[in-house]
Amino acid sequence: MNSRLPRWTIALLWLACLAALGTWVAATLRIGTDLRLFMPAAQTASERLLLDELGEGPGSRLLLLAIEGDHSDALAQTSRALVEALAGDPHFRLLGNGEDPASAIDESLLPYRYLLGSGFDRQPLDAASLRAALDARLRDLASPAAALVEPWLARDPSLELLRLVEAWQPAREPHRYDDLWFSPDQNRALLVAETVAPGFDPDRQRSALDALERAFDSARGERPQRLSISGPGAFSVLIKERTAGEATTLGLAASAAMLLLLIVAYRHWQPVVLSALPLLSAGLAGLAAVGALFDSVHGITLAFGFTLIGVAQDYPIHLFSHQHPRIAPRANARALWPTLATGVVSTCIAYAAFLVSGVTGLAQLGCFTIAGLAVAALSTRFLLPRLMSAGSRDHGARAMPGWLAAAVAPRQVSRLLAPAIAALGVAVVVFAPGPLWENNLGALSPLPPQLLARDIELRGQLGAPDVRYLLVVEAPNVQDMLEAQLRIEPALQELQASGAIGGFDFAARYLPPIRVQLARQAALPDAATLRALLADASAGSPFAAGAFEPFVLDIERARHLQPLDHTALAGTPLELRVGSLLATRADSAIGLIALVGVSDPQALAAFAERRAGQLVLLDMKGASEQLIVRYRERILVCLAIAALLLVVLVRLALGSSARAWRVLLPMGLSTIIVVALLHALGIPMSLFHLIALVLAAGLGLDYALFFERADDDPAEQARTLHAVVVCAISTLLVFALLASSSLPVLRAIGLTVTLGVVSNFVLALMLSRNPGTRMHG
Repeated sequence: MNSRLPRWTIALLWLACLAALGTWVAATLRIGTDLRLFMPAAQTASERLLLDELGEGPGSRLLLLAIEGDHSDALAQTSRALVEALAGDPHFRLLGNGEDPASAIDESLLPYRYLLGSGFDRQPLDAASLRAALDARLRDLASPAAALVEPWLARDPSLELLRLVEAWQPAREPHRYDDLWFSPDQNRALLVAETVAPGFDPDRQRSALDALERAFDSARGERPQRLSISGPGAFSVLIKERTAGEATTLGLAASAAMLLLLIVAYRHWQPVVLSALPLLSAGLAGLAAVGALFDSVHGITLAFGFTLIGVAQDYPIHLFSHQHPRIAPRANARALWPTLATGVVSTCIAYAAFLVSGVTGLAQLGCFTIAGLAVAALSTRFLLPRLMSAGSRDHGARAMPGWLAAAVAPRQVSRLLAPAIAALGVAVVVFAPGPLWENNLGALSPLPPQLLARDIELRGQLGAPDVRYLLVVEAPNVQDMLEAQLRIEPALQELQASGAIGGFDFAARYLPPIRVQLARQAALPDAATLRALLADASAGSPFAAGAFEPFVLDIERARHLQPLDHTALAGTPLELRVGSLLATRADSAIGLIALVGVSDPQALAAFAERRAGQLVLLDMKGASEQLIVRYRERILVCLAIAALLLVVLVRLALGSSARAWRVLLPMGLSTIIVVALLHALGIPMSLFHLIALVLAAGLGLDYALFFERADDDPAEQARTLHAVVVCAISTLLVFALLASSSLPVLRAIGLTVTLGVVSNFVLALMLSRNPGTRMHG
C-alpha cells in the first residue's frame, strides 16, 4: 500500500475490504447445527450406531407431550383436536394420542394382514376355525362391542386386523381415559410426536415446536390448559436459545467493560476506535477461511471462535502501550514485530493440534482461530500504524507502583518457586479425590434438573423406549436381519418374563421376513375352497349366503400379492415404525431392538454376551464415554506434539535456551496450577477445559515474551507492564463474566481462562529475569 496515502483513505479502503469480505461471507457461509461434528469419527460398530442414534435415530426425533391444567374430558377434547390440527403437517412424521390404533394399517395394507399377522400360524383357516369365529361374532353382535365389530364383519370375520393391531401395540401401554393416553391420575393427556428433523437440528426443531404450539393454541381455545414438551429436540432448542441469550448478554457486558477499560487506559479516542479494526478483520477472516475449507461452519465453532479470537485484542494493545512521541507508529510496530510474531506463531501451533484431531468441529475451530489471529497480527503490524498518530503520552514515563514492586518475589525466591509450584500441583492432581476427567456429556448439559426429571416421568407414563440401552442385530441384508430377530424373539420373551426388561420392539414384529410371508400366503385357500368352507361354517347360522364375499376377495387378493419388503412401505404408517428400527448400509442391514423398562442391566448384559454372535448390547452412556476417552487421548497427543514444536520455535526465536526457559516456564507452571485448582475444586476437566487451557497458555506465552523483550530499559519495562496489565485486565473482564454464567460450557471456559490469566500474569512477572530491579523506573 502506498505510504503517502492519507490516513482517512487507508481507513476507508480497509473498511471497504472488510465490507466486501463480510458480504461474501454472509452470502456463502452456511451455519451447521449437527453436534456430531464435535464427535470423533467412529471406529467401531457400536460407535457408528451411537453417532447415528444421536443425530438421526428415532429416539432423537421423539417429542413427549403433556396437556394439563383442566378436567379430563376437556383435556381429551384438546388432545383429539391437536392431533387433527397437525394431520399432514410437514414438520411431523406422526403424532399419536392412543386413539384408533387400527389406523396403523391403511387401505393399501389391509390385504397384507394375512401375510403380516400370525393369526393363522397356530390355527389354519378351515371350517372349524371359521365356525368358531362366526359363533364369536354372533356373541359380539349381541354385546356392547357390536358397533366396533359390525363394520368389519363381512370383510374380516376372524378379526385378523384386530389381532394384528393388538400385536403391534406398545410393549408397555400407557394408562387410558376415553380411549386416549393419560397419566395414571388422569390429570394429564399424553401424546407422542416424531419430527421430520433430527433431534440435534435446533433450527428445524424450533420450526416444529412453533407449529406444535400454534396448533395447541388453536385446539385449546380459551381453556386454561398448558402444553409441556420434552425430548431431545425440545432440549436442543432450549440449549441453543439459552446459550445464545446468555452469551449475548455476557458479550454486551464484556464489550461495555472493554470500552471503559480502553478509555481509562489510554484516555484518547484513537485506541478505542482503531483497536476494533484488527478484531473485526480477525473475525471476518476466520469466517471466510472456515467457509472456504468446509461445507458449513458449526454454530459452536462461531461461539467459541469469537471467544478465542479475543486473544487478538492484545495485539493492538501492545502497539498502543508502546507508542510514545519519540518513535513513529510504523517504527514502533516494526520493533514489536519479532516478539509479536513469535507469540502469534506459537499460539497458532497450539491450535494446529485441533486441525489434526480427527474431529471436524475442532478442525473448524482451529482453522477459524489460526486465520483470525494471523490476520489480526498482520493488520496490527502493517495497517494499524498507518492510521495512528505518534501521540503525546509515554506509558514508560511512570515507575512501577510500589505495591506491585513489593509483590514481585526476589530472584532467589523465584528460583525456589518453580519446583515448589510444580511439586504441589502434581501432588494435588495425583492425590486429591475425585475424577480428573469428565466423560459424561450429560454433566455439561445446561438443562435444569426439573426438566430432566419431568422427561423421565413422561417416558415412564408413556412406556417410551429406554434411552440408554439398545440391542442391535447386524446382518448382510435386511431379510437375514429379520430372520435373526425372529430367532432371538423367544429368548427376549423369556427376558421379559423374568422382569429384566418391561418389553421390547423390533422391525420383524411389523414386517416378517419374506420367507414367512410366502409360507402364510401358500397356506391360504383359493376362492372356491374358501366359499365352500364358509358355507359349511355358516350352516344353521343367521348369516346370509354370500355375506362374507368381501372376506373371500381379500383372501384371494392376498394369495397373489408380492410379499412386502422395507422398500415397499413408503408412504404407509409402517414406513415410520419399521424405518425407526431398521437401518441399511451399503454392505449390511442393522436392526435395532428398542427396550422398555430395563430394570436389570446385568441380566441384559449377560443375555447379550451369551448371544455375542447374534446381537450387540449398545450402552449409549458407556459407548459415549469410551468415545470421549479415545477422543481426548488423541487430542492430548496432538497437543503434546504441538508443545514440542512450540518449545523449538521459542528457542529458535529467542536464540538462547535460558531465555526460552524463562518464557516457557510461567506458561507450563500456570497450566499445572489451573489443572490442580480445578481438580481441588472437584471440577472434572472436559473438552472445553482443554480448549480454554490452550487459550490461557497462549496468553501466558504472550505475557512472558513481552516481559523478556523489555530487557533492562526501565522505560520499556514500564510500557511493557502497562501493555500486559491492560491485556490481562481486558481478558479477565471477558472470561470472568463467562465464569459467572449458569451454562456449564461457558462457565468451564470462563473459569479456566480466568484462573490461567491470573496465574500466567503473576508467574510471568515473578519469574522474569530479576523483575524486582528491572521494572523499577
